[in-house]
Amino acid sequence: MKLEEIASLLNGEIIGPQADDIEITGVSGIHEAQEGDITFISAKKYIKNLSACRASCIIVKEQIPDIVITQLKVSNPHLAFGRLLEHFYMKPRNPIGISKNAIVADTARIGKDASIFPFSYVSDGVSIGAGTVICPYVFIGENTVIGEKCIIYPHVTIRENVKIYERVIIHSGSVIGSDGFGYVFEEGSYYKIPQVGGVIIEDDVEIGSNVSIDRATTGNTVIGKGTKIDNLVQIAHNVKIGNNSIIIAQVGIGGSTEIGDFVTLAGQVGVSDHTKIDSETMIGAQSGVMGHIKKGAYSGSPAIPHRDWLKAQAIFAKLPELNKRIRELEDKIEELERRNPG
Repeated sequence: MKLEEIASLLNGEIIGPQADDIEITGVSGIHEAQEGDITFISAKKYIKNLSACRASCIIVKEQIPDIVITQLKVSNPHLAFGRLLEHFYMKPRNPIGISKNAIVADTARIGKDASIFPFSYVSDGVSIGAGTVICPYVFIGENTVIGEKCIIYPHVTIRENVKIYERVIIHSGSVIGSDGFGYVFEEGSYYKIPQVGGVIIEDDVEIGSNVSIDRATTGNTVIGKGTKIDNLVQIAHNVKIGNNSIIIAQVGIGGSTEIGDFVTLAGQVGVSDHTKIDSETMIGAQSGVMGHIKKGAYSGSPAIPHRDWLKAQAIFAKLPELNKRIRELEDKIEELERRNPG
């Protein structure tokens, strides 16, 4: 693909003599790039890596002086890099229809150009939208609805009465609609409270591998449109997550929690049940949160404002030294008291 075609695709400006004739054959990172590849740089701190770069072109936000590599100036290099990866390597899927080795109930409704791969199981009353791909060994429970252009990867379990909207991606091993963790203690044992609600996954959500999203006790657990969930996340019953939030690996979210739009929960954050997190809030890795968390940045367990946490960490690192000084002062005080008992 000619560089001038790529420039047109990305609405970019080519910087370099006779660069229009450059043929781009691949997309790669700075360290792996070879002649014919295009790569990108997202921040000035990575400029030092360009000295050994062999790429034919580099995508930049601002022109970098004194380098021999041809540059393609765009407004968002990382986004441009992603679009090129998609253009070069993400080939459209050809629909296969319903495999003879899949089990599909007679009452299931399968949309145009959907693909149902071998050894998947589609229960009674299921609806699958046009262009959706159901990979091998997927289970879909009764009366579940899956919208158009979704991809459900192998070994996903989607229980009954789940609603999945359009362009949703669910990676292998995830369970959508498992029973919420609800029990009441009576006469020395735990009585299971039936979990009769559902789960709603809205448009353009992506769910990583081995994620568990519990069904509601009553009502619905809801994941808002555009939200992205990393691997190994637990979302309990009746949780509501807003739009375009980011939930990173190993996060656990307790029941009936409400999370707003554009919230970021970093890795291993623990969220207590019935917590409310306002929109545009960021929670740092391994933090523990409870109660009402107002818009801001937080870290620590229990979580406190991030700036305060940074100050506390600085003090924490000095505790051994402070403890030594306190003991020295105590010894001096004891010596003074011994010399002057009055």
